Amino acid sequence: MVFWIIIPILFSSISFIGSWAVYGLALANKHVCPLNNWEYRNSCQNTSNTSELCCTDANIPMISTCGTNEPENSLFTATLNAGSFLFLLLCIFHHAHILDRNSSYAIVSRVALFFGCVTAFGAFVAGNCNPGSVRLLHYMGAAVSFVSLCFYALIVTFLTWRCYISGLEHILAPIRMISTVIQSFSTILYIVFFLQTEHTYLHLAAIFEWILGTNLQFFILTYITEFSFFSTPMLALLIKTKDEEKSLILS
Repeated sequence: MVFWIIIPILFSSISFIGSWAVYGLALANKHVCPLNNWEYRNSCQNTSNTSELCCTDANIPMISTCGTNEPENSLFTATLNAGSFLFLLLCIFHHAHILDRNSSYAIVSRVALFFGCVTAFGAFVAGNCNPGSVRLLHYMGAAVSFVSLCFYALIVTFLTWRCYISGLEHILAPIRMISTVIQSFSTILYIVFFLQTEHTYLHLAAIFEWILGTNLQFFILTYITEFSFFSTPMLALLIKTKDEEKSLILS
C-alpha cells in the first residue's frame, strides 16, 4: 500500500523542519552563532558594543546547543521524540518487510533492528535530557545514537544489495552505500573534532553534526521506494515468528 510511505516522509519532514527551526530560534535569540561564523573569543565581558555579535564556546551551533535554552528547547525535545518514535516504527516495518520477501536474511535483519532500536533509544534519551542540566546523559544518548546509526545504515545497505523488495535495488543500493560512507566518516570526524578544545575544531564538529542529521534524513527518504510495496499483513509475520520461537523453546 502506498499509504505506508507516509512514515519515511514524516520522519524526514519533521526532523528537517524541526531541527532547522530550532537552529533558527536559537540564532534569533542569540543563543548560538551562525554556522558560517568562524570567529570566537574566550570571553565577551570586555565587549563594549552590545549589538555586536560575540561568540564563545557556549555559542558554537551544535544541534544540542541549539536546543539547550528556552523557547527552542521544547521544540528540540518534541522533534527528537517524534523522530525517535517514527524511526523505531520504520525499523520494525522494514524488518517485517525483509521477513516477508527474504526470510533467509532474517538474522541479519534482526541485527539491523537491534541497532535501529538502540539508535531510537539514544535519540530519545538525548532529546529528553537537556544538555544544560543533564549533560552527561544527553551526550551519552547522542553518542550511542550516532554510533548505532552507522551500524544500522551499514547493515541496511548490505540487505539492500542482497534482498529484492522493490526491484529498484540496483538504484537504491549505490545511493545508500554513498550515504552510509558519508554517515560513517562524518561520525568519526564529528567525534574527533568534538573532543578538541580549539574553537575551529569545535565549529567543524558542529558542521559535521549537521551533515549527519541531513544525511540521515536523506537516507530515510530512500525507504519511500520500499514502503510503496509494504502491506499490513506483513506485520503479522513478527507475531508469527515469535510464536514459532516459543514453540521451539517449549519443544
